[in-house]
Amino acid sequence: MKGEPVYLDWAATAPVRPEAIAATAAALREVGNPASVHAFGRRARARLEAARRAVAGFFGVEPDAVVFTSGGSEANQLALHQARGPIAVAAIEHASILEAVPEAIRLPVTPAGILDLAAAERLLAEHRPSLVACQLANNETGAIQPVAELARLVRAIGAHLHVDAVQAAGKLASAPTALGADTVAVSAHKLGGPAGIGALLVRPGLPLRPRQPGGGQEGGRRAGTPNLPGAVGFAAALECLSGFDWSAVAALRDRLERELRAIAPELRAVAAEVPRLPTISCLLTPGLPAETQLVALDLDGVAVGAGSACSSGKLAPSHVLRAMGLSEAEARAAIRVSLGWSTSDAEVDRLVGAWTALYRRWRQRRAA
Repeated sequence: MKGEPVYLDWAATAPVRPEAIAATAAALREVGNPASVHAFGRRARARLEAARRAVAGFFGVEPDAVVFTSGGSEANQLALHQARGPIAVAAIEHASILEAVPEAIRLPVTPAGILDLAAAERLLAEHRPSLVACQLANNETGAIQPVAELARLVRAIGAHLHVDAVQAAGKLASAPTALGADTVAVSAHKLGGPAGIGALLVRPGLPLRPRQPGGGQEGGRRAGTPNLPGAVGFAAALECLSGFDWSAVAALRDRLERELRAIAPELRAVAAEVPRLPTISCLLTPGLPAETQLVALDLDGVAVGAGSACSSGKLAPSHVLRAMGLSEAEARAAIRVSLGWSTSDAEVDRLVGAWTALYRRWRQRRAA
């Protein structure tokens, strides 16, 4: 079934938009540090601030709320750096949060993969954390978290709420900044921009203690020469995404799951019973290792993922699925198929055909 390679690992990183490549390349051809006072520096500063305004406009915040970072992981850790006491985090958070604060209070999730609000309310009242972190949508299952409800619980104890919207940003009807968070992390490479640029969106009036001191850049909140080409590319990618209707992508995801279940009735689409991102399908086939699926699909020219892109190379059982109550064996049998704005019916057909072939080979080996 070999043909043109099919990329269905958009949750790991999206293809860079041609417009973002062109904008980044144009900025790279220019010289000037935005901190310099001469004409070259002033022009660079003007380009940086234009990019900041574009990012702010897309997310519905004021330009001063945008702190450019090297990506979502840095944005998450800059937010965590604001804590003045205990931290509580959802048990399914990205590694850039869980590994940054291994001592954090873990807020459990339901078997459907969403935050258990009743348990969270009890734990927050008991431990009184100074900061709470929760994803807007999980990067492995796509399950959308009850952030607005959590925000009310966090405000009731006077704590700071940080939302990792890296995977969800730009893919939901409402802006992540409208949900009551104090800080929100976003990243360009999930949205068709270049890697190496992201932002922390900060609530107006919230002082931000720099995690990376040593300069006055970003209003004194993040030292270091700004990644001007990255910021310009980020803004260009968001312009392409503005107003995009994700319903057709969700329909492709649903068709994919429906057709694979017709082939393998035991296959489960994890978190399918709760609201999900339109782009992510976590597919669990009991007994069929994720590693076997990844290798076979790759040999057939179809790229998918398993778990987070920051941990999938380790081939460890997914901590997200384990937190949902699945066994280690089940957690080792899940793959993540993720779609994007240009995913086609033909690409989904390629995946269905390649997966069906590997599944039948596996069944034959088991029966022998």
